Amino acid sequence: MEKTMNLTLRVWRQKNRLDVGKFVEYQLENISEDSSFLEMLDILSEQLVEGGHEPVAFDHDCREGICGMCSMTINGMPHGPENGTTACQLHMRHFHDGQTITIEPWRAKPFPVIKDLVVDRSPLDRIIQSGGFITGRAGSAVDANAMPISKQIADYAMDAAACIGCGACVAACPNASAMLFTAAKVSHMNSLPQGKAEKDRRSLAMVTTMDGEGFGGCTNIGECEAACPKGIPLDMIAQLNRDYAVAQVKNFFQPVL
Repeated sequence: MEKTMNLTLRVWRQKNRLDVGKFVEYQLENISEDSSFLEMLDILSEQLVEGGHEPVAFDHDCREGICGMCSMTINGMPHGPENGTTACQLHMRHFHDGQTITIEPWRAKPFPVIKDLVVDRSPLDRIIQSGGFITGRAGSAVDANAMPISKQIADYAMDAAACIGCGACVAACPNASAMLFTAAKVSHMNSLPQGKAEKDRRSLAMVTTMDGEGFGGCTNIGECEAACPKGIPLDMIAQLNRDYAVAQVKNFFQPVL
């Protein structure tokens, strides 16, 4: 027999960037424990529309834990209480009947609220645009094995590439630092042979852009790693610091083009 629950939702409602915003309380009944968290929000929005009210705005896309769109803080934790889980992969069986659930957007100065639970994460896009690419020809799919790469390096690059750019690391960090995100993107490209040619320029450009976007500094608190749904390790921040330091020294004696 399907188990259901009744819930009290405290949802952040904000019309636009200029609006002050506030928490609004809603009651939901007979929510299946097999529903995903976003399906539960869909049900809430349907009820609001039927009552002549605006639905709750929230980001979503693939709902498979890949796109990184479902940026919301659930009971004070980015993506909710389950480790290694995005909000779209979170199911209501992890909550209990009669529980009050507080849902709010990412809280970070570089991520202004657009509406309700939707925030502007374009600063992360600009960090990528500044250096998260290679300019050399990568070849077609059939050329994938033309350049041998050791398993250790390939595994490291794949671990870094697992970052979905959701911004949970920023939302969890007391300093609103984007170091884990930037480290994952830099480490992915810098560790592979195809990215070595622009390694120094990439490290300098992406860190400079990150700082320019207003993100805070990293003080190795570790909340970013704990909140990351893909388990990006703090080791990558250490690698970014090394790559950035080397690039700075090289740039001092011979400016990087």
